[in-house]
Amino acid sequence: MNISFEIVPRTLDAFEKQYAFVQSLNDCINIINVPDIQRFAMRSWQLARHVDRNQYRFIPHFRAIDFKIESGELYRIIEGYQLDNVLLVTGDPPEGLKRSYCNTDVVDLIRAVRRRFPKLNIYAGFDPHRQGLQHECHYIQRKADAGANGFFSQPFYDHRLVELFAEHMDGLETYIGISPVVTSASQNYWEVKNHVKFPKHFRPDYDWNVEFANRLIGSAAENGWHVYFMPIKVELKKYFERIKLASPSPTTLSVTG
Repeated sequence: MNISFEIVPRTLDAFEKQYAFVQSLNDCINIINVPDIQRFAMRSWQLARHVDRNQYRFIPHFRAIDFKIESGELYRIIEGYQLDNVLLVTGDPPEGLKRSYCNTDVVDLIRAVRRRFPKLNIYAGFDPHRQGLQHECHYIQRKADAGANGFFSQPFYDHRLVELFAEHMDGLETYIGISPVVTSASQNYWEVKNHVKFPKHFRPDYDWNVEFANRLIGSAAENGWHVYFMPIKVELKKYFERIKLASPSPTTLSVTG
């Protein structure tokens, strides 16, 4: 089972502090994911030079709305940074339309990148909260047909929903998203911004989120899935010192430092 850890590149200093925390987790984490967020100065792919790629698989995110396929800009970035893995997502238009963006469809981008780089690991995203199960699974299949090797999900908060989607992901490298929500304000954000419907028994505290994460990790180990941590606005040590991961056999994750 692979374990991926997302680091948001707010600044280089902030990135390096979280990267150092990941390194303190011994060998439990083997993938570093870096989203590309337009309001930050650091681009996801620039962090390729700050990650030990002998120790971690490095997966930068690219937003389709930032690239015109015919420009070849994305190809030059992949070649220039010698990337082995990419995650291609649609991306949200900039707020207030203060910056220009492209109308590139992510499925078309996946197809074009696959033609250009036949051996590249191309990942795509899926969102269990965006639309109905049937429509989202159809969208997943379109991306797979275009050339995506595997998928990283938005975070789940209901194990029943994980099982429903997992039935449709057979044969695809699937990373189940986990993002702890430990305040009522964060819960409200996910409900309003990302249309998450939390289960009735959900509690925005560390105990509930740790228990849920450990249950998902166990299911992932049993079912051939992988895990994708997105620790946003959480005390990393307080959260991860209670998370149980497989490295390489099930054990309690050790936090040092």
